[in-house]
Amino acid sequence: MKGKLVHLELPADDTARARTFWGELCGWKFQSWEGPIEYHMFEGEPGGAIYPAQADERGPIVYFETNDIDKEIARIRQLGGNADDKAPIPGVGWYARCRDTEGNSFSLYENDESVPMPEGAAATTAART
Repeated sequence: MKGKLVHLELPADDTARARTFWGELCGWKFQSWEGPIEYHMFEGEPGGAIYPAQADERGPIVYFETNDIDKEIARIRQLGGNADDKAPIPGVGWYARCRDTEGNSFSLYENDESVPMPEGAAATTAART
């Protein structure tokens, strides 16, 4: 695994309030992602986003870059950690949520612009516009 931190996500109960806070604190400018979910991306090193928190999500979620997400998922499991199966980000790549042996959350990311939109999602997105 490359081990390079490439993306950061900040779950928020109030995304507008969070964007104001982080924009003022770090000078970040946000652009909303055109997709089926609310997702507000910012530029910087690493890049990242604010999105509506799911359930009890708290704290930053960091993404580490990999060239072979399937291999790294297997390796994490072999080392005693937990890794979800990879999930698509259409037109962008793949990600997988993981936990280390101490229960710390992190995610993997593999760049792959050829990842297709899941069936049915294109029709749903088109119907909203």
